[in-house]
Amino acid sequence: MDRKAFLQMKIGLIGATGYIGSRLRDAAIASGHEVVGFSRQALPGFRRFSLDAIPDFSGLDAVVNLGGESILGLWTRQKKEKILRSRVETTRQVMEGLSRLPDSPRILINASAIGYYGDTGENTVSETSPAGTGFLAQTCKAWEEATQGAVSERKRIVRLRIGFVTGPGGAMRFVLPLFQMGLGGRLGTGRQWMSCIHVDDVAGLILWAIANDSISGPVNAVCPEPVRNTDFTRSLARVVHRPAILPAPAFALRLALGELSRVMLDSVRVIPEVALAGGYSFRYPKVEAGLQASVE
Repeated sequence: MDRKAFLQMKIGLIGATGYIGSRLRDAAIASGHEVVGFSRQALPGFRRFSLDAIPDFSGLDAVVNLGGESILGLWTRQKKEKILRSRVETTRQVMEGLSRLPDSPRILINASAIGYYGDTGENTVSETSPAGTGFLAQTCKAWEEATQGAVSERKRIVRLRIGFVTGPGGAMRFVLPLFQMGLGGRLGTGRQWMSCIHVDDVAGLILWAIANDSISGPVNAVCPEPVRNTDFTRSLARVVHRPAILPAPAFALRLALGELSRVMLDSVRVIPEVALAGGYSFRYPKVEAGLQASVE
């Protein structure tokens, strides 16, 4: 795709009012694109998105689907059903809308997560690695499989496996105040690997993937250097100029959070092989730089 055509793209965005969606919307407009937001509510300037009606993707060059129930909260049976159903059903609805328009949009960027890989321990994984085990891995697997509906061969689908997102908002709005009060510390042993990415690089990767016709299939949205939870803790403590000496024992996290504690205790050592091979230039290639940008 030539640069002139890319600058004139009209991008449909599901989840435009969320944390990543808001940053992507701003970045896309700043880069010269037109953004059409989709919402379940009737909002001025937005198109309607509902599981009860086929979405209107007419006139769009690309669709970005960031929709899905938050994973935060106790994972009761009902909560887990919402987490799974919201992702799978939203994606199926998107695919149905795309199948009705064989000529456009040409590109779908569909969110997924590095939870796809499960607990990787000390092993490093890339986009070619298989799905892991556990609720999050199976949810991500079903989420991605929902993009395999019947669409025109001319459409390109990217499955963006997003890591822990840093930046001024999102999950960091819960983490940052604890560290600023000197109440932060490692989680469990602290030896588990974390694969993070700043929100601006998530937005950047999405726009990069839209612009590059050679990019399709899974793309890991993480910065190039995973870190252990202990190193993440130390970096954030340096950034906020506070000690981080109050560890959260694994048993306490499991007792308080139940199955959700796996998000914090599982080791996920992920490399963005596709982005690196494709020449994407990370704005924040190191975790500490992304953490610094989270408080500025």
